[in-house]
Amino acid sequence: MSESIFGGAPPSVAAATSIVARRGPGDFRWRYEDGLALLALAECGRRRERPEFLAYVEEALRGLLLPGGGIKGYRLEDWNLDQVKPGLLLLDFAPRLGPGQAEAGLARLRAQLAGQPRSPSGAFWHKGIYPDQLWLDGLYMAAPFHLRTSLEAGDEAGVEDVLLQFRLALEHCSEPGRPGLLKHAWNEGSAQAWAEPHTGRSPNFWARAMGWFLMAQADCLGLLPPAHPGRPGLEAGFRQVAAGVLSVADPETGLWWQVLDQAGVPGNYLEASASAMFVYALMKGLGLGLLGPSPGAAPGPEPLEAARKAWASIQERFVRPGEDGHFSLGGICQVAGLGGQPYRDGSRSYYFSEPVVRDDFKGLGPYILAALELEDALGQAGTEARQ
Repeated sequence: MSESIFGGAPPSVAAATSIVARRGPGDFRWRYEDGLALLALAECGRRRERPEFLAYVEEALRGLLLPGGGIKGYRLEDWNLDQVKPGLLLLDFAPRLGPGQAEAGLARLRAQLAGQPRSPSGAFWHKGIYPDQLWLDGLYMAAPFHLRTSLEAGDEAGVEDVLLQFRLALEHCSEPGRPGLLKHAWNEGSAQAWAEPHTGRSPNFWARAMGWFLMAQADCLGLLPPAHPGRPGLEAGFRQVAAGVLSVADPETGLWWQVLDQAGVPGNYLEASASAMFVYALMKGLGLGLLGPSPGAAPGPEPLEAARKAWASIQERFVRPGEDGHFSLGGICQVAGLGGQPYRDGSRSYYFSEPVVRDDFKGLGPYILAALELEDALGQAGTEARQ
């Protein structure tokens, strides 16, 4: 995709501009996908020296904070890990919001994590309505906030709790003989119809679930001090999952399938949001020195070349100008989950059946973050990254 199509802007800025152009700052809700988009916008504003993006995010955030210190639309009693993700915005923007504006919201989110229901092994329930269920999604939604606030507070028990959540996911969502590939979720006790009777695992490797998880690992490794005793285990887990992801990339395009290990099965398709997530996490891991041609690194395809190949295919296959002339990203699975009504059974056919849409924040947010990593790694604001 040529720079000239979007006025010479690098991909990160073109995608960020499309969000600002299509949605007012008052149109956001306190939910993970909106939080992800705003976090990506803010990161783009900082890295690309675009103060208008930061001002936009600040205005959106002010609209989500209630005068009495609450958060509009947030309910502690839902015990919903998805609602923790936007809390990173309160941490980042507290100085801009002014004294006391972020503290009440942060206190509510910390209280949620302190009281979040857990399975017998200590895994956070994904939501109050999903008892004894660890979903990979939840690691991205809560772990970076939990780790950052724990580190800032000197709360070593909180740090250890984050590491526990990663260990439980790796232990219980992995399938023997397939290291590095994780099932979407684990139900301790196997009470759910979608759970395998003896393992509690859901049936399939959903790409975006693993995308959330690998991003969570990368982001937490960017926070955890190098000398922390838990870091080697977290690094090893990241390398293992990165190797698993690289092993199932589509050989022709470098992209990833909606159900990762079912390439070419009728109904399966190459999916944009997970592909962008994997590119982001691989590039972040390379930047942290965790991947590459060194002892203990992920085997198989070289991570930088894999990321560049996937990125080129994302541009070719999914990026085009929208009807308004702004950047538009297609190929995004709109949503997928487990349980609920109508019942989502975690089968291949279920994951194949969910709508595929354009410009969903679950795709745009990771796209912006991936673009920033590639642009910074390869120079010239991303010109090389799209070649």
